[in-house]
Amino acid sequence: MYPPTHAATAPQRPAFVVADTGEQVSWQQVDRRSAALARWFHGHGLRPGDVVLLVAGNDMRWAEIVWACWRSGLVVAPLNPRLGAGELYPMVEGAAPAAVVADSSAVESVRAAGATGPLLVLGEGYDAAIADVGGVDPPETMGGRLLFSSGTTGRPKPFREDPPGTHPADVPLRYAAMMTDLQVVPAPGEPPPVLFSPGPAYHSAPMAFLHAVHQLGGTVVTSTRFDAEGSLAAIARHGVTHSLWVPTMFVRMLRLPEEVRRRHDLSTHRVAVHGAAPCPPEVKRAMLDWWGPIVHEYYGSSEGYGRTSIGPEEWLAHPGSVGLPKGGTVRICDEEGRELPTGEVGQVWLVRSGAGKPDRSADGAADLAATAGWGSAGDLGFVEPAGYLHLTGRRGQTVITGGVNVYPREIEDVLALHPAVADVAVFGVPDEEFGEQVRAAVAPLGDPDPGLPDELVGYCRERLAHYKCPRRIHLVDRVPRSDAGKILLAALRARALGEAQPAQDVGLRRVDGAR
Repeated sequence: MYPPTHAATAPQRPAFVVADTGEQVSWQQVDRRSAALARWFHGHGLRPGDVVLLVAGNDMRWAEIVWACWRSGLVVAPLNPRLGAGELYPMVEGAAPAAVVADSSAVESVRAAGATGPLLVLGEGYDAAIADVGGVDPPETMGGRLLFSSGTTGRPKPFREDPPGTHPADVPLRYAAMMTDLQVVPAPGEPPPVLFSPGPAYHSAPMAFLHAVHQLGGTVVTSTRFDAEGSLAAIARHGVTHSLWVPTMFVRMLRLPEEVRRRHDLSTHRVAVHGAAPCPPEVKRAMLDWWGPIVHEYYGSSEGYGRTSIGPEEWLAHPGSVGLPKGGTVRICDEEGRELPTGEVGQVWLVRSGAGKPDRSADGAADLAATAGWGSAGDLGFVEPAGYLHLTGRRGQTVITGGVNVYPREIEDVLALHPAVADVAVFGVPDEEFGEQVRAAVAPLGDPDPGLPDELVGYCRERLAHYKCPRRIHLVDRVPRSDAGKILLAALRARALGEAQPAQDVGLRRVDGAR
């Protein structure tokens, strides 16, 4: 289904709500405004398959812009409006947009990155441009999307989904199997879902959930920025039934005083979904204790090679797991592409059902990256005997100290539970004696005591083998993360080693812990 369908059956039902500003648009408005914008694109020469660059945050007009593309065969490419021209350049080059819709704060960077063609600026002429646009309605045909990897390990990689050549009303539900597993699809006779998604809509997961919930005729509630208590208030105020999170949001909500957490009526909230980054087991257990057995988890990649998911009862039986493979299989392989035995840590590969075996060179090495149907986000993990996948870290982030592998996630999970820690990242730096030594960057809550770094080292040593514990703790103003919640380690390593100032200042303070 798509806007005209819902405008006919539930014209005044909210389609998109920005909770912290109070703005919202109905299905009738989304239908009318997306049709007008589709005419504007068509009148400026855009045709099915052309790319529209959307560079904006969680703006009230988000839904009508993506649906203007999706109802007229255009490919929407959403990007972070806070990126600079240098960061945007490879994405603009890869997208080759025929038109741009951008927040006013991003226009200079977008143009400097090389984007040309018609431009609509949100808040500066956008509404007037589509208010009385005439012309012919373009043919109704489903559009596509163009997404980019986070670029944390190099040049951002594009993932394009071409228009299917199908009428929008005939397009199958987005990620139907996953939406069914996660109980997003309502049972017969139930009203459509109301989804709260405080993360950035330009990221792949929130965008996919928006698409699916809108196909079902539901309501998407978002916010311009994440606020812990504001999120609880939004759930209560808008009768939210489903929600989408990353683990750092859980941590911040759990730090709210008990009386604040109990202040808001969450009785409509039936399903909470999280993904994008590992969740410390104790954090998830605390969320289950608070919200009850409604917390579901998924793991996958933008390329769509496969996924895993796990429900609350399953997770309690297999704590720390991200679930069983769905729609394919999981393979754990070493660097040569050899599949590893159950329980051994290696690179996680998601394999589509029916995908062939890896191509092998003359010396027997497997080229997994070039094998159709195989995909990896670079995560490391293992599969337990029952088939459940566990993640331990990311390739290139394992610290090898004295010849022993140390997986940062295990240490991060411990430090994240300390009451003075708001966020943490663990990484390795060169060491003449041991090859690498373990370090940690910690963003403290409030003004830290000068002795906090030493206290945190001791806290780790009480709970982990000493070789795993950080030799030094750096206090930072914030731990840099991508919008997907993934830690950006390059800047932290550079500052920790005293190298040249990185492009992204992480605010490293000159307070070091025990060696």
